[in-house]
Amino acid sequence: MTDFDPAAFANYGPKEFATLVKSTPDAKIAEVMSGELRGKVLDEVFGRMPSLFRPEKAGGTNAVIHWGITGRPDGGTDTYEVVIADGACTVNNPPQHDPKLSLTMGPVEFIRIVSGGANPVMMFMTGKLKAKGDLGLAANIANLFDIPKA
Repeated sequence: MTDFDPAAFANYGPKEFATLVKSTPDAKIAEVMSGELRGKVLDEVFGRMPSLFRPEKAGGTNAVIHWGITGRPDGGTDTYEVVIADGACTVNNPPQHDPKLSLTMGPVEFIRIVSGGANPVMMFMTGKLKAKGDLGLAANIANLFDIPKA
């Protein structure tokens, strides 16, 4: 499992996905994320978020988070909405609500973060991840999800 092949993502569990991403060079991730399979990758990642959500860590958190992934082949940004409310997590594409927090990052940074292979705080501090809104929520997002470690 050394080929970053989006066609097989549905067959990978979170741990296998994390291992795959860890062993894949940034250039290969960038290539996949700038091609026709980008939407499939994003849909798969965001589609798993509700099942990786840890309601016991959320407490009374109610928030709308917009994730903007830049670098679309047409130069645009894909924006997905994660809604955390009443101990549950849902995902909308396109967004339907005003966000409490908006995160913007490149496709490689996004894949590295969601696979547990990058430190979002360091990415924020180095400008690779931009956050607008509730920065306390931004700092806590990783705790709200069971992010695999490779």
